[in-house]
Amino acid sequence: MTTNKTLLAWVDECKALLKPDSVMWIDGSEEQLNKLRAEGEATGEMIKLNQEKLPGCYLHRSAVNDVARVEGRTFICTEKEEDAGPTNNWMQTQKAYDLLRPIFDGAMKGRTMYVIPYSMGPVGSKFSKIGIEITDSIYVVLSMDIMTRIGQKVLDVLGDSNDWVRGLHSKAELDEEKRYICHFPEDNAIWSVNSGYGGNVLLGKKCFALRIASNQGRREGWMAEHMLILGIEDPQGNVSYITAAFPSACGKTNLAMLIPPEVYAKKGYKVWCVGDDIAWLRIGPDGRLYAINPENGFFGVAPGTNAKSNHNALESTRKNAIFTNVVQNLDDNTVWWEGLDKNPPKNSLNWKGEVWNGDESKGKGAHPNSRFTAPAKNCPCISPEFENADGVPVSAILFGGRRAKTAPLVYQSFDWAHGVFVGSIMASETTAAATGAVGVVRRDPMAMLPFCGYNMGDYWAHWLEMGEKLGDKAPKIFNVNWFRTDDEGHFIWPGFGDNMRVLMWMLARCKGEVDAVETAIGYEPKPEDINIEGLEDVTVDTVRDLLSVDKALWEAEADGIAEFYAKFGDKLPKKLAEELQGLRDRVAKL
Repeated sequence: MTTNKTLLAWVDECKALLKPDSVMWIDGSEEQLNKLRAEGEATGEMIKLNQEKLPGCYLHRSAVNDVARVEGRTFICTEKEEDAGPTNNWMQTQKAYDLLRPIFDGAMKGRTMYVIPYSMGPVGSKFSKIGIEITDSIYVVLSMDIMTRIGQKVLDVLGDSNDWVRGLHSKAELDEEKRYICHFPEDNAIWSVNSGYGGNVLLGKKCFALRIASNQGRREGWMAEHMLILGIEDPQGNVSYITAAFPSACGKTNLAMLIPPEVYAKKGYKVWCVGDDIAWLRIGPDGRLYAINPENGFFGVAPGTNAKSNHNALESTRKNAIFTNVVQNLDDNTVWWEGLDKNPPKNSLNWKGEVWNGDESKGKGAHPNSRFTAPAKNCPCISPEFENADGVPVSAILFGGRRAKTAPLVYQSFDWAHGVFVGSIMASETTAAATGAVGVVRRDPMAMLPFCGYNMGDYWAHWLEMGEKLGDKAPKIFNVNWFRTDDEGHFIWPGFGDNMRVLMWMLARCKGEVDAVETAIGYEPKPEDINIEGLEDVTVDTVRDLLSVDKALWEAEADGIAEFYAKFGDKLPKKLAEELQGLRDRVAKL
């Protein structure tokens, strides 16, 4: 399949370490993938679902002790600790290899070693990067086929180049005490062992597309970000693109696949999804910022996804998808999860494969972090520019999180540097997507806290440098909070499709079509400039309340930012310290 000497030597090295019974190179052909599907079905690794209702779909169950990303066992491995920074778990490079090699030694005895060539981004695009993942999991092979572009065509583009990311994975014994997800940015390598959960083992996803790629971007002058990409098309056919960063379970997929409310739909507006999770951003020949989605599929959280909350995501799962840790409906061999509808199947198995039968006293049927892996091309609103090798031009960058009281519905940064500050202070509630406590507010700058592959102080400096390069062609930066609550804890803003009303104000700002009010934290809309036509429970006064800035809350916020910034010592860019002082000074005058 290849004559690439660096690749062949590495595969031989892995084979000697892992000691598999056989080696299979993944060529991307349907014939080969179908054989693997049949084999996975025979071993129980993959459960074939109702092929009339869910053609090409399978159910997979991960081990009960292996159901989410394990941040505590995820490491950035560099020579110097300061290069990993205070927000990452660090291990010295050689120490990590010495720890991992004995765990990997012989881990594939009695198994097949699969070699997956894959491209992050359209094959052959100057934006794209190539990886090779070695694994002993059929689930991984089939999921990587959905999430990335795989096979011979990737090797053809790679040629004899040594510019590829080395990904090594083995389920080994699924021993959580020996579970490690280690990244070696200085070697362009990822080693993951003793896990079978997608977020830890689909190495093209967070491991490569963010942790390794963020390092590559810093070295090469581009950015790898935890951002969705969407396009809004006006009735005249003009499309404006927005990228947006949110921590998990803050409505990211919903926004990426937004369905316009009637007030816009009837005028001919459309929303296009370019990506729901990751954006790679480069400065184009015209000096503007361009984005591609390096992925080829969606790895979405199942619970709460339904026809009302996210019609397009649900439609994406209707064929050739893999469901993980959801309920199996034995009556018609389909799947179910909490929030899909209000009819839990009476004859069913829960996510562990135990008899459940819709009995909620036995606990939830689907795991809270259960997932679907679905081809992006299935999405009804997938952008015509999805495969555009040159990417799409970005007009606005959006940050957000869950804040009950502090952050207003929307505000715009004063300039790029202030926008970097706004992104750096993002905070939100933790979710089931990361193991640990749920509902605790934590800082998550640019939604990259678990995914930045180097010192976050250097990461912010890279953002500031990118702004200097972009100059007056830089996208405008905004912050949103769909989750503001009243005193009873109810959400005030309707959210979902109605979030487009806020996006339209942003785009009007980008085009210079609407004024704003300068506040202590940034530029806010005039309440009457948010279109509330057709909203029963939202008045101009409601919007005014959603835009209020509370002095005491923002004084406390500034203290929290200062405490967070202190972690970075002299790595904190001076400009961000100045921005914090500017915020304090403005809030003091409220």
